[in-house]
Amino acid sequence: MDRRKFLKIAGAGSVIIAAGGIGFAATRTPTAALKPWHTAGSLYADPMRQALSYAILAPNPHNRQPWVVELKSDREALLHCDPDRLLPATDPFSRQIVIGLGCFLELFSLAAEAQGYRADIRYFPDGVPEKTLDRRPIAHLLLREGDSLGDDPLFAQTFNRHTNRNPYDTARNIPDSPLRRLNMESTAVRIGSVNGGKLLADLRALTRDAMRIEFATPEAYQESIDLMRIGRREIEANPDGISLGGAFLETLSLAGVLSRETLADPSSSAYRIGLEMSDEAAMSAMGFVWITTAGNSRTAQIEAGRAYMRTALQITADGLAMQPMSQTLQEYSAMAPNFKTIHNWLARQPGERVQMLARLGYAKSVGPAPRWALATRMREN
Repeated sequence: MDRRKFLKIAGAGSVIIAAGGIGFAATRTPTAALKPWHTAGSLYADPMRQALSYAILAPNPHNRQPWVVELKSDREALLHCDPDRLLPATDPFSRQIVIGLGCFLELFSLAAEAQGYRADIRYFPDGVPEKTLDRRPIAHLLLREGDSLGDDPLFAQTFNRHTNRNPYDTARNIPDSPLRRLNMESTAVRIGSVNGGKLLADLRALTRDAMRIEFATPEAYQESIDLMRIGRREIEANPDGISLGGAFLETLSLAGVLSRETLADPSSSAYRIGLEMSDEAAMSAMGFVWITTAGNSRTAQIEAGRAYMRTALQITADGLAMQPMSQTLQEYSAMAPNFKTIHNWLARQPGERVQMLARLGYAKSVGPAPRWALATRMREN
């Protein structure tokens, strides 16, 4: 490495704080892993690092946090993708990874505007990696002072937004007004939604079946198993991937019921419980939102990610819960029938690509529901 300074963003984990004994749960909270959620925007004086400290809170597939930022100055940087954080089994063409990078770029832009800067973002300055991602930069970032459009109100939802994977309240219907705020159509992306009728029922069943396919496809399911962090110690050591923590889950882990081996074993209770939980979550969807693009170029994938970031913030502002249900959009052979079905239902014309699908609903307010939070860690190399 030469004298260029790199900012390495090491990863994030979706941390389940499960219901259980209050004292034990408090002692098992992965405090260090969650620290960036409390310190974003407060650790750095220069505008580039300050905006980046918010951008690392963006959603991304399997919480891999695949971004590496090459700092040129306090106003200029290059965004790269870490090739060690790809998902070859479930995301063989890195489409979802690029969408996650788009989420990063949109949150970076919103954070810059909140500081009074305009973020000029130029995609793929050294060429587009078509089939596989490489070490060429994803985007060139430049902050310009004095010509900001002003603070976007969606930015205020940054700390409130999270992915809620719990079952939603099926007694509460989603009104039309929040969905009308989501729906849009531009030259780059189209956002559609549904909150009832046959399409809602069909999408519930399709997303449930897609998850079952992933559970039954060893290489796809094992990719998730390998990225699981079970308990506070693992979460703190590697706050990325799919982290499982809290009193109840750590108790199961200590008892030998919950482990990577049992989760991967179709004959185990851990596997069956996981599948049942997945079914329940899918079938509790009270609405869906999807994002499509005219094609499937790398630029289209980034634009889909930027649109998803804004959608997630708007959903949060409207008091709704949201979870991506991307399994049916994945491009491995076992998922091909579901992939075809979802495009038959949601794509308006040949070549249009469904890039994101997410379920919507209201979080259940009865009982000690698990608390979900995204943990990130930023390290300078």
